[in-house]
Amino acid sequence: MTHLLPTPYGAEIRVRPVTAPTYWRCEPGWSWHARPLPDHLLWYVLDGVGHLTLDGRRHALAAGSCVLFAPGDEPVAGHDPRRRLLVFGLHLRLSTADGAPVAPAAVVPAERCRPLRDPALAAALASRCDAAHRRGDRFGSRQSLLCLEQLLCLYWDDATRPAPERVDAALEQITQEIRQDPSRRWTVAELAARAALSRAQFTRRFTAYTGMSPARYLIRARVDRARQLLTETNMSVGQVAATLGYTDLAYFSRQYKQCTGHSPGRRPA
Repeated sequence: MTHLLPTPYGAEIRVRPVTAPTYWRCEPGWSWHARPLPDHLLWYVLDGVGHLTLDGRRHALAAGSCVLFAPGDEPVAGHDPRRRLLVFGLHLRLSTADGAPVAPAAVVPAERCRPLRDPALAAALASRCDAAHRRGDRFGSRQSLLCLEQLLCLYWDDATRPAPERVDAALEQITQEIRQDPSRRWTVAELAARAALSRAQFTRRFTAYTGMSPARYLIRARVDRARQLLTETNMSVGQVAATLGYTDLAYFSRQYKQCTGHSPGRRPA
């Protein structure tokens, strides 16, 4: 049960687990001097402290570390017996559409051992991948494969996209909250303080990040929510306007028409 999975390196691959997904808490005296690996091996570390030597480079292992080993790798690893590693992992086969082996450059980033930016999501995917596989039915197998693919996508995404700067991370959080709650009375002063910027700096960075000013972004978020309410509920135009914080129905209608090209009174057929 496989399908083609795009990668950020331009390749489309098939992912096929070779072993069952599993967890292991490394024994106190554990150390690993691997023979050349016959296939790819994915590790995700959930707990503990250790080290890994791969391609002549030594890497620290800790909660959140993710590694994709390639066929032929001979990794060496160990850990602190007082803080034993807990690892999720499995062997997998990555191939092209016609079943040929995938070149390492198509799936393995230069920095192969890296911390993931969303360890909570990665841990949840690992847990569901394992649990779904152990159900033993076709739906569970499919769900397990999708979780594995999503874990690989997290790894690749973090490997190919730079971590957002502090301000960009704050702007992403702010824009998300505006979209989630457009009826709230957001002010530029409040939002600028949350991003630790002056009002002028915030407006400039926000506009560069979203392509529109804070005021325009809020209008768009409100109109998008209004369109959803008008489409999916029996609320009147006046009720929707009031729900989104408008006290002037004509003003709401003008903003709605400017964004959508038609008045809010025209409901979909």
